[in-house]
Amino acid sequence: MKIGMAADHGGFELKELLKLRLKELNHIIVDFGNNHIDPSDDYPDYVVPLAKAVADGEVERGIAVCGSGVGASIAANKVAGVRAALITDHFAAHQGVEDDDMNVICLGGRITGIETAAELVEAFLDARFTNGERHLRRLAKADPSRRKI
Repeated sequence: MKIGMAADHGGFELKELLKLRLKELNHIIVDFGNNHIDPSDDYPDYVVPLAKAVADGEVERGIAVCGSGVGASIAANKVAGVRAALITDHFAAHQGVEDDDMNVICLGGRITGIETAAELVEAFLDARFTNGERHLRRLAKADPSRRKI
């Protein structure tokens, strides 16, 4: 799978560790930065380009990491076509894709350890949207572009 990744200084270390693990699983990684630790960087500078790439289909899924994961989630969701969420448990990691067509997972680099993060990302990447009628109906209510005219 072609996966986009982005992180600020608060998520840099976790992004780099996840990137290594995903490459070992033969995923193609597109890194939107930052490519070094810079305490003065701002997560939108990396997360927004990642989100645009997901929305445009340049990458299949996205992984955004900041200190808490909250800012990354807020920034990613400003991009039309992106459905991002801060994920902290296994159920939400796959259910967010299956029911809500989540295409960007957000993680907190300062609150989520590598083993947990790897498990969450694996569940996220393995999950598929069910296209269930009730899920499509709910998504259409939240996203006018998905409504049938």
